[in-house]
Amino acid sequence: MKSGSNLEKILASGQFAVTAECGPPKGVSAKAIQRKGDLLKFHCDALNVTDNQTAIVRMSSLSGCVLLQQMGVEPVMQMVVRDRNRLAIQSDILGAVALGIRNVLCLSGDHQKFGNHPGAKGVYDIDSIQLIQTLKLMRDEKKFLSGEDISGEIPLFIGAAANPFADPFEFRAVRLAKKVKAGADFIQTQAIFDVPKFARWMEMVRDRGLDKKVHILAGVIPVKSVGMARYMKNNVSGLSVPKELVDRMADAKDAKEEGVNTCLEIIEQIKEIDGVHGVHIMAVAWEDIVPSIVDKAGLMPRPIV
Repeated sequence: MKSGSNLEKILASGQFAVTAECGPPKGVSAKAIQRKGDLLKFHCDALNVTDNQTAIVRMSSLSGCVLLQQMGVEPVMQMVVRDRNRLAIQSDILGAVALGIRNVLCLSGDHQKFGNHPGAKGVYDIDSIQLIQTLKLMRDEKKFLSGEDISGEIPLFIGAAANPFADPFEFRAVRLAKKVKAGADFIQTQAIFDVPKFARWMEMVRDRGLDKKVHILAGVIPVKSVGMARYMKNNVSGLSVPKELVDRMADAKDAKEEGVNTCLEIIEQIKEIDGVHGVHIMAVAWEDIVPSIVDKAGLMPRPIV
């Protein structure tokens, strides 16, 4: 075991893991995080706390993780390289480990032009693959990027994101291989709506033996309206939303119910694909639906390890 995290134990034991997102507030309310923690703690193995998601300022991921930890909920700290240089990154990791955080997800971060501070300078001192390498160096060699020694253990379960749908499609598995080689222990994917395309990506992943080297959690989003489905199809780069899904949402008497049913169908299909080790549920501003989805997908009770 590299970290002793609950998520690592569940994945290492071969059980199907469930994670979800817990978006922090645009303010100082600890209760906003605690409410989501209470809602999801028995239905998920770990909760991701996003890091200024979509380049919009929110409570820090580190603080949100500590609030969850205090409730007995295991957090996954998301960290983007957009906002920090290598000094701040390594410093934040030391602080997170000292506070008992064991899971970190390494990300590039959405470009600041999409957020509420478009004039902010992007840092990008290192990229997301170098961030993975940095955490592996800190954990395995107990060294900083400068080569100096770190005092104490750095028990981390290192995560990364993967997008099976971005162009050029044939290089998607190659990019995953780079992240695995850099030191990723688990992967959370972009949201899946096009299951056949995801299955083709997983075939390329298996052909390279990557499914044996890294734990893959497939991302899903419950869609609550036809407007949301259309927006994701037309405006979110790197997402593959079939026209059939938009039409299905448009024709539904109850769009939310249809969105949940679609999500459950996708999870059912994902579970049958070799090499998938869990699901990551991204219920954007709809965390209340997650317990119902986990329950109806037959993923309860969650394992105790």
